[in-house]
Amino acid sequence: MSISTPGGPERRPTVVSTGKKPAAGRPAAGGKAGSGSAKTGSGKPTGSRPGAGGKGRKPITPVKVSQGRSWGPIALFVAVGVLAVSIIGYGAWATFQGSKPWEDRADAIEGIVNFREKDKDLVSGGNHQTGPVTYTVLPPVAGPHNAAWQNCMGDVYPAQIANEHAVHSLEHGTVWITYRPDLPADQVTKLAEKVRGKEKLMLSPFEGLDKPISLQAWGYQLKVDNADDARIDEFVKALKVNASVEGPTALCSQGITATGTTPRDDAPQMPQG
Repeated sequence: MSISTPGGPERRPTVVSTGKKPAAGRPAAGGKAGSGSAKTGSGKPTGSRPGAGGKGRKPITPVKVSQGRSWGPIALFVAVGVLAVSIIGYGAWATFQGSKPWEDRADAIEGIVNFREKDKDLVSGGNHQTGPVTYTVLPPVAGPHNAAWQNCMGDVYPAQIANEHAVHSLEHGTVWITYRPDLPADQVTKLAEKVRGKEKLMLSPFEGLDKPISLQAWGYQLKVDNADDARIDEFVKALKVNASVEGPTALCSQGITATGTTPRDDAPQMPQG
């Protein structure tokens, strides 16, 4: 039977039906042997894709690669946190320390000697007398003294000064720093930097010290081995002005500026105090 398609052979080829089916194992007319749609001798299609007439391979589950943590930023964060906590903690501690009574702060200084507790008569104050005075504590920390005080406006004296004038300065709230004359020059310089130009402080050498440096306030004494000792600043901070028995307005200016161990009774008399 012949089927003719309208429009001519160029549109669709003429198909001649013979009424016979293709033989088994052979490709149908128009097919090619060995094509992807052919079946193997086992009856299973070859080259089939998943979902295209046969079972495909199961998809492979991706393997997750565990990456190590970046410890650098974590360590930096921890370090910054520790530093911040330390700063805050120190600030709180310093604030607490500063809020304590000055007597407690003074007594907390390691090695300080509190003569106010040991000898209350020694620190009574206001006892003026002329001439030399014999002191049982050297350098002296309190007791009878000359009516004139040593100038204590941050004065740095190159030679020893009279005890009798120095003790009067202590009564006014001065911290008097003394040192052995053989103390190395760089150590003397460091002490001078702590004192020079600062009211209620004075510095001078002192013969016969059993320690290189000795600090005096009215009724208190601290001896140390070198100018780098942090207790020097603690002593000054706690006792300067505070240790005065005449109040914070007691003068340090208009005092004796001369050196020498003999009290100057012929000096102009200062207001009583």
